[in-house]
Amino acid sequence: MKILLIGASGQLGSDLQRNNRVHEIVAPDRSSVDLANPGTAAKAIGEMHPDLVVNCAAFHHLTRCEEDPAQAFLINATAVRELALACAEQDARFVTFSTDYVFGGAERAPYREDATPAPLQIYGISRLAGERAALAYAPQHTVVIRTCGLYGRAGSKSRGGNFVDARAAEARAGKRIEMACEQVVGAPTSTDDLSRAVLALIESTGLQPGIYHLVNEGVCTWFEFTQEIARLSGGGAEVVPVDRGGRFAGVSRPHYSALANTNARALGVTLRPWREALADYLLTKR
Repeated sequence: MKILLIGASGQLGSDLQRNNRVHEIVAPDRSSVDLANPGTAAKAIGEMHPDLVVNCAAFHHLTRCEEDPAQAFLINATAVRELALACAEQDARFVTFSTDYVFGGAERAPYREDATPAPLQIYGISRLAGERAALAYAPQHTVVIRTCGLYGRAGSKSRGGNFVDARAAEARAGKRIEMACEQVVGAPTSTDDLSRAVLALIESTGLQPGIYHLVNEGVCTWFEFTQEIARLSGGGAEVVPVDRGGRFAGVSRPHYSALANTNARALGVTLRPWREALADYLLTKR
């Protein structure tokens, strides 16, 4: 299968390339395909004639999304619509990613793929707009994968690393770490695990267009996740639970956003428990 991979230098894009064994992956850099530059992605699809387009690019810094909603919608919605249309024209399958933050947090059981979204901030609203645009304009070609709290070897360039690396460094330095205890997620996800699951999903003969949830199994608060990072990292850091009322840096976040993997599980695609994935990841960083 010939795959056009957009956002190839990020955490997920890097691991998709590293874990790929059988597919031809074409991974243009941002100077060639920039979702902030309308037309470049559609042009690349028209020239390369891929069987599948995988879009890992996003504007996912929550505070910056609030400060610049136009840019958030350009990258997370308008560009996704453009990609979906180009894929439909080329009869290529389209895989794009979304977030647990499309949900508002009113539930207390993991959200299934058919649950009603109710995002609380520009980031979630723009990602939901991208989901709906892709599924509306290319309903027979689009696969939307929602996930949560990604961390991987490449780190997040827009954030100067990733959450796990930052907390592990603080733990090893013996720092006091304050972390939200009221926000339940399900669960922060290793891009190594996610990339393997994505490859298994696109290779499944039963794959149908629609929405899929792919996260490491289990649920936890960010406080519990950080506690485990500190325990595995050593250093004697104190991790302190803080109730922030669902807000941080001026941005609302859902109190509960755990995702239930229902549709991919039916195809035999699952991810391992989050504690196992985290332990393996931290071993690679030693």
